[in-house]
Amino acid sequence: MSSEEKRTWIMGLVAVGGYLTYLVILLSAGAPLPEVDYVPAMLWTIGGAILVSIVLNIVVGIFTPRAGATKDQRDREIYQTSERIGQSFLVIGGVVAMLLAMFELGYFWIANVLYLCFVLSAILSCTARIIAYRRGFQSW
Repeated sequence: MSSEEKRTWIMGLVAVGGYLTYLVILLSAGAPLPEVDYVPAMLWTIGGAILVSIVLNIVVGIFTPRAGATKDQRDREIYQTSERIGQSFLVIGGVVAMLLAMFELGYFWIANVLYLCFVLSAILSCTARIIAYRRGFQSW
């Protein structure tokens, strides 16, 4: 497994883990969702996910042979294609957040739609990248 694929697994798993942690915090608050003080939980889980990702990438980098750490043209093409695929959720999230703002449905829902779409974008991008590494990649 290349170092790029390992980093992809880290990104995907951390994205899922961070969002699940956020959901557990929100749902265990014991109040109706729009009344939950979501901002600290959101900031801490995003910051924690970034920190965990950095630490795991450092640990994987320490134990990965240097020869497997170089990017080639295939790695770059897989990355670019998977990012384009994942960006679809960013567009969806932006449109939904804009509609929520137009209908004045509250900051809670707008922030959570955006957070969910960022996570879904990361998951879709990572999934596309892993499939490309595992099953092959046809560049156009």
